[in-house]
Amino acid sequence: MARDPSTAHSEAPQHLKAVALKLFAERGIDGVTVRQIAEAAGQKNHAAITYHFGSKEALIRALVVEGAQSIDARRNAALDRARAAGGPHSVVEVMEILVDTSVDPDPPAWGECYNRFVVGLQLSNRALFMDALEGRWNSGYQRCLDEVRRLMAHVPADLLNQRLVFMGGAIGGILAGRETELSDRSREHPMWSHPDTLGRVAHALASIIED
Repeated sequence: MARDPSTAHSEAPQHLKAVALKLFAERGIDGVTVRQIAEAAGQKNHAAITYHFGSKEALIRALVVEGAQSIDARRNAALDRARAAGGPHSVVEVMEILVDTSVDPDPPAWGECYNRFVVGLQLSNRALFMDALEGRWNSGYQRCLDEVRRLMAHVPADLLNQRLVFMGGAIGGILAGRETELSDRSREHPMWSHPDTLGRVAHALASIIED
């Protein structure tokens, strides 16, 4: 069940992060001020961001890391389960792990935002995104790539690596697009809300790799 961050005013930092993530996802980091975040979060004190995080940039870094940590933990857990079952057995199975773990299992009432946020951030300020991660919180992703290399050992390494780069770009764009569409509550989105859609995304990504 979706949580409602509006009930979390007693936990101001978490509420501010949830609201900021939504605004950044919708408008980009350069389209949102700390004053707008505070107002949207119901904070009368417009210095709330500075008080809790130090700066807007520090808040952005906290959002990047928190989301990356959660995804990485889900990804490693899913891979551990697959390995315990003797897998992953196919490229599609690996892609299913990548896709499923990129989706927030407990989104706020207004929907998922993290994929839109990080895709937009990488386009506008990739240096900040990479610096925030400090080369960490991607062990699950790297393990997934290693599994693909194992399963596709017959493909020349340079060609396979190129396909993996294409896949990495595609997954972010597709999931960010999905979030954007589902955030529109003015109409139904049967394709994106269909229970089989994420599985079909995984198959599409697998086709990039398997050609």
